[in-house]
Amino acid sequence: MTAPEGKPKESGSGERVFLRLGPPPEEPSQFVVEGAPESYPTEVRARLEVEAKEIIAKYPNKRSALLPLLHLVQGEDSYITPAGMEFCADQLDLTGAEVSAVASFYTMYRRGPTGEYLVGVCTNTLCAVMGGDAIFEDLKGHLGVGNDETTDDGSVTLQHIECNAACDYAPVVMVNWEFYDNQTIESARELVDSLRAGKPAKPTRGAPLCKFRETSRILAGLRDERPDEGQGGAGAATLAGLRVAKENDMQAPPGPEGQA
Repeated sequence: MTAPEGKPKESGSGERVFLRLGPPPEEPSQFVVEGAPESYPTEVRARLEVEAKEIIAKYPNKRSALLPLLHLVQGEDSYITPAGMEFCADQLDLTGAEVSAVASFYTMYRRGPTGEYLVGVCTNTLCAVMGGDAIFEDLKGHLGVGNDETTDDGSVTLQHIECNAACDYAPVVMVNWEFYDNQTIESARELVDSLRAGKPAKPTRGAPLCKFRETSRILAGLRDERPDEGQGGAGAATLAGLRVAKENDMQAPPGPEGQA
């Protein structure tokens, strides 16, 4: 049994108990940002519908396209807005609650305006002890922002992030999900300065860097126009164990009954 917010109900003992429904007052609203678009202009919606149709066609069940469509609308607004969620719901015959539930689960979907470059400093265990915590604290002062805040010029949003599976290159900084390995306070400063100057440093590995909205559109499954210069693949640190195993003819022990 529940009661409307702020309304009392009688307990079994007759004592009046107040129930507060919804999120606690200290919890920020998920996707309610001042100035966020509630709906898209006709021409924007028409353009997005063409791209959404291309994306949805890749899936046998269209509701499976929700994750890439959320990236698509994030590429439009730089974060998930009421307009974006409404668009996704309309394209996939979902309710707003279903879209919001998915968008609020994954941290790659942003809840506020994002700069041209999302700079994430890994502060999980290994990166932290290797210098990630110090890098993050220094960049906050260097950029004059707090966690998940954007510089005044709109170029950089800084946040601390969880493990990005690059522990062998700790400490790692990611910019729009591209890797910058073995960072120091000095190199991280140079990196963000290059972003703000419009001359971004080249990632350690992976594809060439592009801006956040472009990255979101690529993650949506639209064509990636960046050149393939052989940047992908595992690096030397990742393959070190395999190299040693081959040099010493090391083999995994046999499994039960001789099975590998």
